[in-house]
Amino acid sequence: MKRKSIGARHEMIVQPTFIIGTFNQDGTPDFAPITWVSKTCEEGDTCLIVISMYGTKQTKQNVLRTGQLTVNLATTGMLPLVDYFGQTSGKEGLKDALPYAWGRALWVEAPTLDESPWVCECQVASQVATGESDTFFCRIRDVQVDEEIDVGGWGVDLTAFDPVIYSGYYHSLGKYLGAIGDFYQK
Repeated sequence: MKRKSIGARHEMIVQPTFIIGTFNQDGTPDFAPITWVSKTCEEGDTCLIVISMYGTKQTKQNVLRTGQLTVNLATTGMLPLVDYFGQTSGKEGLKDALPYAWGRALWVEAPTLDESPWVCECQVASQVATGESDTFFCRIRDVQVDEEIDVGGWGVDLTAFDPVIYSGYYHSLGKYLGAIGDFYQK
């Protein structure tokens, strides 16, 4: 294989799409799609969700104020809602032009999206500011999963969730390929 240079681009740094849920100061729900989401280890088996938010969006201001949020996995069926939340500012009032159902998280003060099949309830453990971005390292307080989807063990088949993957464009997952150790045996 011979490769060619295409410059400093980030399209292959693909990310799952999540909708972050927070409450505004008046108690109304606020949701925003965020794709800068990953995980890291704190100590031992404790993982933190890492979420970076750029700019001055209302959702980011709510996280800075409360330190509590939900991380709702976006599915391909939720793309109209993802686009709507992403193109509508929470600073202009309640985002309610598209219908959606939401509830209250069980462990943190933040809203959850009823349509999301995988929801993490999180509390900010620490934060790092870089330019106009804030990166939040969040402890997972609880995870709720659609009861119709089998999530036994660590080998979760992501295709069952039909997640949206973002690279500058929206994509979906094609098929389950296997687990670590399925392709090379020592």
